[in-house]
Amino acid sequence: MLSTIIYRSHISDDVAFKTLGNLAEKANQTNEAHSVTGILLFNGTHFFQVLEGPEEAVLAIYEGICRDPRHHNLVELMRDYAPARRFGNVGMELFDLREYDREIVLQAVLDKGTSKYQLTYDDRALQFLRVFVEATERENYFEIPPGDSWEFIVDNEETPVRPTIRPATDEYSFAFQPIIDPLSRQIVSLEAVMRPTSGASVSDYFAGMPRNEMYEVDLKSKQHVFAMAKQLGIDGLTLSINLLPMSLAIVPDAVDFLLQAIEANGLVPEQIVVEVTENGALSRVDEFEAAIKKLKASGISLAIDGFGAGSAGLVLLTQFQPDKIKIDGNIIADIHKSGPKQAIVQAILKFCSSLQIAVIAEGVNKPEEWMWLESAGVCNFQGALFAPSTLNTLPVVAWPEKLEVF
Repeated sequence: MLSTIIYRSHISDDVAFKTLGNLAEKANQTNEAHSVTGILLFNGTHFFQVLEGPEEAVLAIYEGICRDPRHHNLVELMRDYAPARRFGNVGMELFDLREYDREIVLQAVLDKGTSKYQLTYDDRALQFLRVFVEATERENYFEIPPGDSWEFIVDNEETPVRPTIRPATDEYSFAFQPIIDPLSRQIVSLEAVMRPTSGASVSDYFAGMPRNEMYEVDLKSKQHVFAMAKQLGIDGLTLSINLLPMSLAIVPDAVDFLLQAIEANGLVPEQIVVEVTENGALSRVDEFEAAIKKLKASGISLAIDGFGAGSAGLVLLTQFQPDKIKIDGNIIADIHKSGPKQAIVQAILKFCSSLQIAVIAEGVNKPEEWMWLESAGVCNFQGALFAPSTLNTLPVVAWPEKLEVF
């Protein structure tokens, strides 16, 4: 099966331009031996490469390319399959865009094509190639430093000792994790997530209950988390709680119950953010919409959790504009290396900016993920890179500090 991989990368500072011919010659020999062909473009700063050939061979060569120190900030733009090679004359041909006039450079690249079918603008690979040649998205090439250029340090002087709170039930506890603005060194909010004592996941814990009981337990568990938050001294911080969407729609007077529990524990509605996931929220639209209106009228904020993981996120945005969305951790993972993930997040940021919805990146575990997202315009983050979730107490935050280069 003929496989295609396209990537973009940034040349390393210590690589001399005069060595690029040598690089291309060696790549040509390696690729030809594995029946891999393609084209390598260079514009003076960035490489753009199309690799085509048997899937296993393409993947093996690409893995070696990813480890090559002669370039960095490598972003995979496309991984696909094709009926024929687009550039099949040699193992790898270097094409230096600087040697051609801007008006003819795209056609000069296309003239290298060998497909028996004429390359057209409908071809995805050609579209990527054209965008690179014409430099129409250079503003989106976020060049981030290596992950080890930052340290993440706990400031013990600014971190008070937090108590560990025993929950009022033996059925479950709550784990707390902060949502932070790293560069301003601020904790923006705290999220409390149920942790069943049995060690089961929350979904498995609820799956063992009758449906109506499940929603009642979900709602009433928030009494415990409000009491714990008060004892932990969250003061001026907001508290995010997770609710099954239908808990709001099915349990009678669910919003009134939440408001009473908030007041009973000395909190105010403006401190609370209710997080719902994309899945399941639309099965009883009228009841859910009525509950959301009542929530927001009381001062409680709404967030869509795990945005991008379900199938109803965009529909939800048309019907119930939340105050915040949290981009799912599966989209965040290794975003600094994935062109599709970067495009998705940039689209999310654009429409959230138009709708005045705050964006939070959750599941941030690597410095490179944080740096890319920060460059793209995300300000608020949640993840083990800064603080793990901790059971029955508040975790300490490791703040980023830039290492000085001597």
